[in-house]
Amino acid sequence: MITELLEALLLFLTFLITAYLIRHYIFTLKILENHKRNKNANGMENVTYQPTVSILIPAHNEEQVIGRILQGITKLTYPKDKLQVIVIDDASTDNTGKISEEYSNEYPYIKVIHRSQKEGKRGKVSALNAGFKHASGEIILCFDADYYPQRDIVEKLAKNFVDSKVGAAQGRVVVLNEPQNIVTRLVALERIGGYCVDQQARDTLGLITHFGGTVGGFKREVLESLGGWDESILGEDTDLTFRVYLAGYKINYVNDADCYEVAVKSWRAYWRQRYIWAKGHMQCALKHFFKVLRSKNLSLKEKIDGLLLLNLYFMPVLVLFSWIIGGSLFFLNSSSWFSMVWTSIPVSFSFYSFVGNFAPFFEVGIGAYLDGRTRAQWLIPLLIFTFLYNIPICTKALIDLLISKIFRKNCNHWTKTVHSGNGNSYITS
Repeated sequence: MITELLEALLLFLTFLITAYLIRHYIFTLKILENHKRNKNANGMENVTYQPTVSILIPAHNEEQVIGRILQGITKLTYPKDKLQVIVIDDASTDNTGKISEEYSNEYPYIKVIHRSQKEGKRGKVSALNAGFKHASGEIILCFDADYYPQRDIVEKLAKNFVDSKVGAAQGRVVVLNEPQNIVTRLVALERIGGYCVDQQARDTLGLITHFGGTVGGFKREVLESLGGWDESILGEDTDLTFRVYLAGYKINYVNDADCYEVAVKSWRAYWRQRYIWAKGHMQCALKHFFKVLRSKNLSLKEKIDGLLLLNLYFMPVLVLFSWIIGGSLFFLNSSSWFSMVWTSIPVSFSFYSFVGNFAPFFEVGIGAYLDGRTRAQWLIPLLIFTFLYNIPICTKALIDLLISKIFRKNCNHWTKTVHSGNGNSYITS
């Protein structure tokens, strides 16, 4: 009885892993097809639309990087009479507020909001909601303090909102400090696969384009109708993604709207960052799973893709279970039919599935190729280590989330990623 149960469970896990495998192949082949046809994914290249825009920059103890992004803001080519920049100094104890005020005094379109120790330090989401109250633009864009924007990024994002069906737009994140060490190089590869292929394919296929929490924004009326950011969810980006689609709107991805980030440079920082992402994404899965199934605003293909996206961070955990179950069945007397099915699965096919759910070789490889990153492709095999590293990260996130649900504890403590500002050396004037 136990053997039969384990066999059924392993087959189910294999089915789920295969679904993600097929999804990644479809995404990659679609991008290759579009590249050969030399087509723009969203067809917005000739559109001119210049609404008023408010840019929100939440910042807590960001003295090392806040000056860099504000310097980048001053170089934006978007009309300054239609631009409002709001820095939310979220109870900083360093010179973040002072540096921001210096820019505010020189540039009238930059405004600084100072949050006290009592009202601040409740995380990025709380800071964004505070800044949104002061925003006057028709379009609300969000940039993390450690980012450096492309000069015409606002134009590239804003013109998407000429379409009444578009509730949000997302640009591309590019790693600024990629050459620093092996961690930053691997993160850069993950970003290439995630944006050049994953995001672009979702947009092209009419699926669920993911809002990444930064380098993007919303139509003001849409964000107001949704009640702003949900402060009870760590994964506010994924949460807003599904709230936008469930409300009947869509998100456009703009691959040429580049913004540069300083990636985490150590495995410890990588753990902290991905742990937050995993737990927040899992929260969103619990919140939106059945809403997606019941939604009348989503097509069948959007529902399928939405469910796969929601459960993405569960996959490393399920792969771990599949290894444990597979190892157990090796020592048990499994049925003859199961042995035939198991041995008929090609080793390469299974290996791709195990590695591919987080940073698929094929997807990242094609993304690097299309991006002209031929030297970076040599590092792609090392992504197996980031996937293996994500297994304990996601497992711990799931255990902590379940414990918080059972004992009704608050699991939304936000651990801020420390930014050293070392990406400055990679910026050229």
